[in-house]
Amino acid sequence: MSETFLTHLECGACGASHEAAEPQTVCKKCEKPLLARYDLAAARRSLRPDAMAARGGGLWKWRELLPVRDDASVVTLGEGSTPLIPTRALGRKLRLARLFVKDEGQMPTGSFKARGLAVAISRAKELGIRRVALPSAGNAGAAAAAYGARAGLEVTVFVPKDTPVANVKETVAAGAVVHLVDGLITDAGRFVSAGVAEGKWFSLATLREPYRIEGKKTMGYELAEAFDWRLPDVVVYPTGGGTGLVGMWKAFEEMEALGWLRAAKRPRMISVQAEGCAPIVRAFDEGAEFARPFENAHTSASGLRVPSAIGDFLMLRAIRASGGCALAVSDEEMIAAMGEIARDEGLLVCPEGAACLVALQKLVARGQVGADESIVLFNTGTGLKYLELLP
Repeated sequence: MSETFLTHLECGACGASHEAAEPQTVCKKCEKPLLARYDLAAARRSLRPDAMAARGGGLWKWRELLPVRDDASVVTLGEGSTPLIPTRALGRKLRLARLFVKDEGQMPTGSFKARGLAVAISRAKELGIRRVALPSAGNAGAAAAAYGARAGLEVTVFVPKDTPVANVKETVAAGAVVHLVDGLITDAGRFVSAGVAEGKWFSLATLREPYRIEGKKTMGYELAEAFDWRLPDVVVYPTGGGTGLVGMWKAFEEMEALGWLRAAKRPRMISVQAEGCAPIVRAFDEGAEFARPFENAHTSASGLRVPSAIGDFLMLRAIRASGGCALAVSDEEMIAAMGEIARDEGLLVCPEGAACLVALQKLVARGQVGADESIVLFNTGTGLKYLELLP
């Protein structure tokens, strides 16, 4: 057995405690997301950031701060440690001296979803779960299929019928059962929930189990390490289900408790959505605690076509606490930005990642970012899965 400082699960809404040694979904009291909690005081006594950095790369270097107890349960394809790339040409155009792209498109399954599913599948394996299912806009299903195959789990994925073909074929190739759904990811989610009720499988839907977020939080740890245990001033992040944004905010909180950060200031978190599906933007502008489902959701960026998210209140809390904001961009703008980033920086990003550049351009025009601030745009997947969007 390897050491993990995992102690229990805690509801992100009501604070109710749940046992971590058995499979859990959402809070038994209020049905909101559960968050993994660790003995950070003990971790602080035994872990040092320089020692963590010396371990080399990969998601599992943060082993003690992840929920898997036994090394034999770890399922890995080499995920983590994606590059933080200076974008000098774009920086010059925007007059920003410290602009970077965190390129999650270089993950084993081509997107940041590999982080969450590596940890969720590993923990499911450890807890004796043999059959899992999830709704997906494409990338999560592909990652679940790949890690499920490596773990020997049966994986079923429900995706909207207009999901990019590359994602569907990738998922099928890894042996998952794929169902095409006439509707949105929320409609796909209802099929997963129905199967859970019938005892067919365990759900790995976004924030309806507590461990995908643990994989995603490692993006926050990697940012701190890359900036010499400080944090960037601004993080611009494309937001669908929001696990990555919430996970990074959780990582920042953990690192503060661990005493790893040289400065206490957290980044301003900028949530980016599509104009055709912007529930978080609307809720932020309205000052609401929760986001109403977005009517007639539509966008070419499949990862942003999430009309309703169970973690909406967690996203909105993080955005507001950071002094950040939420912006929506058009499909035309993000597709044009895919070409701009490729021409200027040689990076073929997904439309969700390109949306971050558009949002930053809007922030610059409004004078909401400083010329010397450190700014990180997240590209959450490779553009190779979206070639049909390019001219």
